[in-house]
Amino acid sequence: MAAPARTVAAIDCGTNSIKILIADVRDDGGLDVVVRDSRVVRLGQGVDATRMLADEALARTFAAIDEFALVIRHHGVPPELLRFCATSATRDAGNAAVFAEGVRRRLGVEPEVLSGDEEAALVFAGAMAAQDPMPPEPVLVVDIGGGSTELVLGAGEERQAVSMDIGSVRLHERHLHSDPPSEAEVAACVVDIDAHLDDSGVALHRTATVIGTSGTIKTLACGVLALGTYDRDAFDRAVLSNASTATFVDGLVAMTVAERRALPYMHPGRADVIDAGALIWSRILARVPVREHLVSEADILHGMAAAIGR
Repeated sequence: MAAPARTVAAIDCGTNSIKILIADVRDDGGLDVVVRDSRVVRLGQGVDATRMLADEALARTFAAIDEFALVIRHHGVPPELLRFCATSATRDAGNAAVFAEGVRRRLGVEPEVLSGDEEAALVFAGAMAAQDPMPPEPVLVVDIGGGSTELVLGAGEERQAVSMDIGSVRLHERHLHSDPPSEAEVAACVVDIDAHLDDSGVALHRTATVIGTSGTIKTLACGVLALGTYDRDAFDRAVLSNASTATFVDGLVAMTVAERRALPYMHPGRADVIDAGALIWSRILARVPVREHLVSEADILHGMAAAIGR
């Protein structure tokens, strides 16, 4: 008789959002998702300039963690099967210890502050675990967060991975100050993105398949597909043309925040900073030799949960 599946919980706390995945891990290592949820908390508010986590950002994040703690207890996940990973904002913050203590008090686990390499590896593992059949290699997996962007190009056991210090919150705060952004602001943001891509060391020209996994990319997919809501079933595994995405990005960046917020699939906490994230995605797609990309619901949370279950 097969052993019962173990229920695990993974929390990813990034610069803009905090996400939870509760899943049953099957004997074959696959995941059956029980709960997936997220909150936009903007933990990285101002971190690019101050190198400190703001008090109000910590309060928003702790309130979300309190909610997640109730869900974790409801599903009976013990601390040893819970993993909490923090990414870009806490790598850069001088008061990260305050954040860590708040997590320990609420969840009973030590938060892991991932290095850029560790974050990229989990992003790749999560995205690839959901691919059946496996796509043509090399596969480029992209995750655009609030503070950093992960690029992982993989074929077989080979990996080229980088975590670049550009993300939707970081670049919006750095460059896009007008509403909507001016042409000069957009141009400066693009120059910044291109410089990071030039220095990334990832051979984007070798890419055979592109997979995008982050909330920014999924939201853009909703727009390209003209969805009436943020519909995971509709965009998961969707194959979209790079040209149609670039056209949509141009229109989105030209909108005011109020116009973006009125889009039926747009989270209100993402509307002000998605312009920078959209530009990052557009510039990445402009450098690959393929004409289309795949959008995947499976992301860093799936990589974390699968690792817990092993």
